[in-house]
Amino acid sequence: MKFPKNTNILHIILLLSLLISCEKVKKKVELRDDQLPKTTLPIMKPLLQKEAPLEALYINQKRAQIDSFYKKNWPNNTANGSFLVAKNGQVIFEKYEGYSNFRDQTLIKANTPLHIASVSKVITATAILKLVNAKRISLDQKVNTLLIEFPYPDVTVRTLLNHRSGMRNYAYFTDRDKSVWDRKNILTNKDILNLLATKNIALEFKTDTRFSYCNTNYAILALLIEKVTNLTYKEAMKQLIFEPLGMQNTYVFDYEKDKNTAVTSYKGNKIEIGKDYLDAVYGDKNIYSTPRDLLKFDRARSGTQFLNPSLLKEVYKGYSNERKGTKNYGLGIRMINWDTGQNFYFHNGWWHGNTSSYITLKEEGVTIIALSNKFTRKTYNVRKLAVLFGDYPFKIGDE
Repeated sequence: MKFPKNTNILHIILLLSLLISCEKVKKKVELRDDQLPKTTLPIMKPLLQKEAPLEALYINQKRAQIDSFYKKNWPNNTANGSFLVAKNGQVIFEKYEGYSNFRDQTLIKANTPLHIASVSKVITATAILKLVNAKRISLDQKVNTLLIEFPYPDVTVRTLLNHRSGMRNYAYFTDRDKSVWDRKNILTNKDILNLLATKNIALEFKTDTRFSYCNTNYAILALLIEKVTNLTYKEAMKQLIFEPLGMQNTYVFDYEKDKNTAVTSYKGNKIEIGKDYLDAVYGDKNIYSTPRDLLKFDRARSGTQFLNPSLLKEVYKGYSNERKGTKNYGLGIRMINWDTGQNFYFHNGWWHGNTSSYITLKEEGVTIIALSNKFTRKTYNVRKLAVLFGDYPFKIGDE
């Protein structure tokens, strides 16, 4: 480093001190999750590398193909929701159609948060994985080492994430027996834990012997997030993920605060679906978001700084083999694994009239998001769009 001729020794010392201070700040910013102080939360970071802009010819070709699919899937403007397709973080196609409230004729717009139902599991799993990456919790840690009253000694964080815990779905064991739960009362995550601990609710099968998709797993994972971070799930998700990624239109539904203001859901015939006693449970559901915000989330999750490579490998490993080894479940993500070696990663959701589909084509850098608050299975058809970007055995023209 060269200094001007008239620079005295005091100035040099000050300049060197400033450089050393800046270097310390730089090192502090670049700390890995597992190097952070125990009082500091690991946070999601946006994808840092900049992709080359897509060529206009490519965008126009794909946009026309997607538009054709959209019109066939939702003919005559029958979609009621939001839809986005992006490659390398660049939006190729997006559409917002219909009403967040039919009575008031309030339109769904790009910034309208819709209930993403079980796609919430992907985000809950991501928060857990960041805590694992930071060594605040481990995948094979027994749940009862953190939640002391938890009654199943063999259930681990991993078996919650991959649905191999053997636990029963809380919607079933609280449904009919008033000695377990009175449906006149709103159920919470803490209530679920208390019921498991006090009502002698047996496992459906021995832990880690088979797969069974179960919302209770993710309700308990939300409690683990609260335990490890010493924050509410709502605040933890805000600090870990939503705020760092600029997900300004994403939030965790608070039953008492938001029950009268959140976007309404409907049956297919536009009859409003009211709230019920299960609507306060979070972790498995109850995140409201938009396609643009979920795109930010997907880009961060796909980034090279998201998780260490060995942990990332565990995330996309299949644990379930539901049907002849093709349908599978990783750590918070569904997948289809074909004999050709091609893999398809996604998660769907359904709660009341809300349906959702989150698709991340890892090799192609493509994100596909579809959300609706008027019940329809057509939301799930968007997986067929994968054939426009890679060698996937779907048929885009099928009904």
